[in-house]
Amino acid sequence: MPSNKTRSARMTFYLMVVLLLSCSQIAMGSDKRLFGFDDLARIQDVSDPRISPEGDWVAYVLSGIDAERDQHQSDIWMVSWDGSQTVQLTHTDASESQPRFSPDGRYLAFLSSRKSGAEDDEKSQIWLLDRAGGEARKLSDFPGGVSDYAWSPDGHRLAVIASDVDPNEPAPDATGEGKTPPPIVLDRYQFKADGVGYLRRLRDHLYVYDLASGESQLLTPGDYDESLPSWSPDGKLIAFFSKRDGDPDRNDNQDLFLIEASAGSVARQLTSFSGDDGQGSAAVFSPDGKYLAYLQGRATKYVFYDQAQLAVIPVEGGEPRYPLADLDRAVGAPQWSSADGSIWFLLEDDRNQMVARVAPEGGRVERLAPARGVTWGLHERNGRAVALVTTAHAPLEIMALEGDALRTLTAHNQEWLSDIEWGSVEGIEFKSSDGTPVHGMLIKPPGYEAGRRYPTIAYIHGGPVAQDGYEFDYILQTLAAHGYVVVAPNYRGSSGRGFAFTTVIEADWGNLEVKDVLAAVDYLIAEGIADPERLGIGGWSYGAMTTNYTISRDTRFKAAVSGAGIANILAGYGTDQYIRQYENEIGTPWKDLDAYLRISYPFFHADQIKTPTLFLCGEDDFNVPLLNSEQMYQALNSLGVPTQLVIYPGEFHGLSVPSYQRDRMERYVAWFDRYLK
Repeated sequence: MPSNKTRSARMTFYLMVVLLLSCSQIAMGSDKRLFGFDDLARIQDVSDPRISPEGDWVAYVLSGIDAERDQHQSDIWMVSWDGSQTVQLTHTDASESQPRFSPDGRYLAFLSSRKSGAEDDEKSQIWLLDRAGGEARKLSDFPGGVSDYAWSPDGHRLAVIASDVDPNEPAPDATGEGKTPPPIVLDRYQFKADGVGYLRRLRDHLYVYDLASGESQLLTPGDYDESLPSWSPDGKLIAFFSKRDGDPDRNDNQDLFLIEASAGSVARQLTSFSGDDGQGSAAVFSPDGKYLAYLQGRATKYVFYDQAQLAVIPVEGGEPRYPLADLDRAVGAPQWSSADGSIWFLLEDDRNQMVARVAPEGGRVERLAPARGVTWGLHERNGRAVALVTTAHAPLEIMALEGDALRTLTAHNQEWLSDIEWGSVEGIEFKSSDGTPVHGMLIKPPGYEAGRRYPTIAYIHGGPVAQDGYEFDYILQTLAAHGYVVVAPNYRGSSGRGFAFTTVIEADWGNLEVKDVLAAVDYLIAEGIADPERLGIGGWSYGAMTTNYTISRDTRFKAAVSGAGIANILAGYGTDQYIRQYENEIGTPWKDLDAYLRISYPFFHADQIKTPTLFLCGEDDFNVPLLNSEQMYQALNSLGVPTQLVIYPGEFHGLSVPSYQRDRMERYVAWFDRYLK
């Protein structure tokens, strides 16, 4: 009889033959190939669509990868309303963003740090492109740079959000080299932020820029930040958001303000809700200028889990009304239509997000084009509307919304997408151990065979206030293309299922989320899909945090990847950017040490972890700093559990360098292959 070693070798050979034949049959049967690492560089991101005043064109941003410089590059494009013509407007090495048509349609403005002389400006400024032809010209020259702007209705002025200049920023010396920077001196309560660094007392202020004179006037001096400007229809007022209740670093009370667009004007506070107004979207005036529609939170206690609701308030002041008071779902991107007087918005629902509209006084909510998919952008103008839509097997593209139907305007990814044999994507529903219904997404590998058990990975989304849905996700598709079943559970704390479902994890991290993740895996095992001996888990940010919680409580997983996660909340206090959340939700360590130790379970029970774990993080991450991954890596290394730590130089919380993004996926696959196959 052959030896065990010989039998093992033959079995390995037979399995390889079967796998190769299976892959060949997939390729021969469909004439398509599997999604690969090279395809990551082919993905083009479409964003920020804006309809021209005449309604014939849509401007937008298209981002891709410049492989030679190993960075993302974005340009301004336009597509005709009928979709027959597509035009690239900018071609420089610098990136451009935020295209905005002038009210008469003659000009297209945008933001860029492109060269205006011998050197890069480094700070974003406003540029102006004459649609009749010619090169774009630089308008603004704010030393601290511009982050946002809006055209006045007459097209003669711009409302601008510009940053203070850092007086301590070292200027180049005679040789062109920067001088030695001075010490960093901090006195703010909120003293760090990811992607920005240490926070000095530099603020974002509201200015009015006059196009004819090229001069700007500061409207909002003081130790506050302003954001999201919008003009009244008569051009007399500018609405904006700001935190002015005491020290803005110590609260989340952002309110809506109005100010006359002239120097010396005093801002008037319009809202009094003690939580977060704005929620990342500008307020919009009604066509007659009498009302403002904006987003407001629902409860100050749950500010970090809040669910935006639509509010309408008179410009003269008074109490807001809530047209969607009975709708237990988050909304976004309000647009007040001059065509029919309704308010358009994005409506998030279970694993979907769609365009909807409602009358300003409330009533029936009309859901537009509610087919499965996720809409991430919306612009409505004079009755025409465009949306950014992604589906399970296609990244974001611009769609025209006509009645209840969507019509494709851009198809930048269509050619290469059609070559791919994708993993199938479907929604699943199951019950957690305490009986709570939980929903999620299931991605099966190409060539999936019913009745066969597969190595399975639970990949956990971040947030936690987010959700996985019927949208394109290159991480999940990459794992599926390498033969894995992937489950993405929308654990409690996720959005899309209502306010109570989201807020239930408040001050109780790592408890219900773990139950829901394990329930997803149990469900797939019971369905005969997942191989209980080949289970993996992973995620980034809160997904990594949940991964850490899960592997410290359950040893069934044979491999884990934990990207930019935390396990020792006690170490997070004062070292990351979440100081307000810690003190508001958990308390302070010297008063509530037991609470900190309880939610730091993975680190203080690291000796219970048996799962080989790959840790990854950006070197300059101030969101969930590197020290959190270092601590867990050190703990597992000391305990003799297989582990590895990968640090991406110069990167923040989200990886931005294309080669690093590819490297992460290659390491994910290699780590899971090593322990699950």
